[in-house]
Amino acid sequence: MGIMRIGHASLRVMDMAAAVKHYENVLGMKKTMEDKQGNVYLKCWDEWDKFSVILTPSDQAGMNHVAYKVKQDADLDSLKAKIEAYGIATTDLPEGTLPATGRMLQFNLPSGHEMRLYAMKECVGTEVGSINPDPWPDNIKGAGAHWLDHVLLMCPFDPAAGVNKVAENTKFFLDVLDFFQTEQITVGPGGAFQLASFVSCSSKPHDIAFVGGPTPGLHHVSFFLDSWHDILKAGDVMAKNKVRIDVAPTRHGITRGETIYFFDPSGNRNETFAGLGYQAQPDRPVTTWTEDEAARGIFYHTGVLPGSFTEVYT
Repeated sequence: MGIMRIGHASLRVMDMAAAVKHYENVLGMKKTMEDKQGNVYLKCWDEWDKFSVILTPSDQAGMNHVAYKVKQDADLDSLKAKIEAYGIATTDLPEGTLPATGRMLQFNLPSGHEMRLYAMKECVGTEVGSINPDPWPDNIKGAGAHWLDHVLLMCPFDPAAGVNKVAENTKFFLDVLDFFQTEQITVGPGGAFQLASFVSCSSKPHDIAFVGGPTPGLHHVSFFLDSWHDILKAGDVMAKNKVRIDVAPTRHGITRGETIYFFDPSGNRNETFAGLGYQAQPDRPVTTWTEDEAARGIFYHTGVLPGSFTEVYT
């Protein structure tokens, strides 16, 4: 069944003007529309569908939902049957619930996060087009992010109380949504507990990830860049725009990606991520990072995990 890739993330922001300025001028996204409720829709230059980020006015930051695109409309019915057979309730949302988007299947993950699946979104094309395209457009702003790459979700984790929503989410994605696991962090005696999990539905090292914490929330939304050089340029863009950087340019051991973590004006953590790391395939052995090397897995250069990285999320 056909989940292809992440489609969009819907984020809550407290100052819409500041948020739009951030996503346009820092990440380089382009506003494609605004609806009557004041929600703003944006896309990156190398994306072809109408939008990949929705900004919604709110009095607190966080994520409303994350959506993934399936290959064809019939996949929604097949996945609905599998999800409900697993014991998770679903809701059918009619075409037009979101602008330029077909019908959606809505449900909550074991961690409590809202997820949606859809098959159709209006195709508007990339900034360079599909006929004899240039490698990049002339109107790039800021970091020039290519596309929304993935999200990382914070999931309730308390092994002493028998709670591990990281493991539950992973099982659901593998057994029901046909993702496969690429990497994990294990903790406890003999690595008994899965603290973090990275799963994919493509050849990317991850299309979504889960990390344990005290409460459910959004850790970050990530945007793809080409190279380490582009990561460094993105850091310059953030400095020029006085963006609050959480983790300066470095490399992950997990996924081997190059990264910067930073916050939008409302406090939602963003990431710019470069490097495909390796070719992920269902038969590739799962990479496991043990508790004593977990910090090096996350930040390979220093092996130090700043407190803010695990304690601050929306």
